[in-house]
Amino acid sequence: MRLLVPILALATTALCASNFHALNYNPKRQDGSCPNVYQVQDDLKALQPYTSKLRIYSVKDCNQGEPVLRAMENTAWKVELGLWVDGNDATYEADKQELIRLAGVFDFTKQVDAVVVGSEALYRKEQTAEQLAAKVREVKAALAQLGLQSIPVTSSETWPSYYQPLIDAVDFVNMHGFPFWEGVEIGGAVDKMFEHIYGLQKAANGKKVVVGETGWPSDGDNYGASVASLANAQRYLQEFICRAQKENIEYYYFNSFDQSWASTNNASNVEGHWGIMLNDYVTPKFSEPIYTCDSGSIGSSGGNSVSGNAKAGSSSPKCN
Repeated sequence: MRLLVPILALATTALCASNFHALNYNPKRQDGSCPNVYQVQDDLKALQPYTSKLRIYSVKDCNQGEPVLRAMENTAWKVELGLWVDGNDATYEADKQELIRLAGVFDFTKQVDAVVVGSEALYRKEQTAEQLAAKVREVKAALAQLGLQSIPVTSSETWPSYYQPLIDAVDFVNMHGFPFWEGVEIGGAVDKMFEHIYGLQKAANGKKVVVGETGWPSDGDNYGASVASLANAQRYLQEFICRAQKENIEYYYFNSFDQSWASTNNASNVEGHWGIMLNDYVTPKFSEPIYTCDSGSIGSSGGNSVSGNAKAGSSSPKCN
C-alpha cells in the first residue's frame, strides 16, 4: 500500500506533463538532512511526469549516490553522477573512491549516463584548469580499469570559466549559464544564453556542448534588470526549452525542486527558488502546459524537437 499512495496522489499531474531533456537534482530533505532510498523513490515518482534523466552533484555528500542508484535500479531512469571538487583534494578523493565502490555494487552501464568531475570549481577559483583537467583524466582512467570506458566523463563550469585545457580533457563540454546573474532583462535572456552556447561551440573543437545548468528564479530579490518572478521563470523556461529543442541542444534544467535548505547568503536571495516543483517535493510550481512550442516532431534527444520559436498555446507538450 505504501507505493500506491504517491502514485494516486500524482495521477492528475501525470496525465500529461511538459517534458524536460533532464533535470538537476539534490535529494537532501527540506531541512538539509540526508535522504533514504524510499524518499528518493518518492522524488522519482514526483519527477517522472517531466523527465527520465537527472544529475546529482556528489556521490559522497550524504552518501547520496547509493540511494539514488538503488531507487533507479531496474527502471528506465538515467543519472549523471557528480564528484564534488573544491580547494581540498580530499573531498574529490572521497568522491572518487565512492564512485569506484558504487561501480562494484551497481551496473553502471544501465543507469549511469556520465560522470561529472566538479561543478564550478574554476569559477570559485578553487582549482586551475590544468588541475581539474588532470582529475578528469584520472577518473576516465579509473573507469577504464573497471571496464567502464564507454561512460563519458566531463566537468561542469560556467561559460566564461571553461578554459581550453579543460575542454581538451572532457568527453563533452558541460556548461552552466544563468542570464539572471548577468542582470539582463527577461526579454533578452535566452538570446544572451545562446550567445554563450555558440561561443563554447566554437571553442570546443567539435565536441558536443551540453547545458549542464540554466534556469530563472521564481522568487527572491532582483539582480540588476533581472526580475525574479513566477512569470519570468516560466517565460525563460519556455523560450529556452523551445529554442534548445529546435537547435538540438541537450540540457539539464535547474532545478527539480525548490530547496528551502539552500544558502540565502548571496547577492539576491534567490537560491531556494529555482525548482519546477515546490519544496514539499510534491506540488508542481507551474500549471500545465508549462511550455508550448511551434509544431514539430519528436526528436531523439529525449525531448520535443520543434521547428519554430516559443509560442504560447501553439501546441501541446509531450505526454508521458
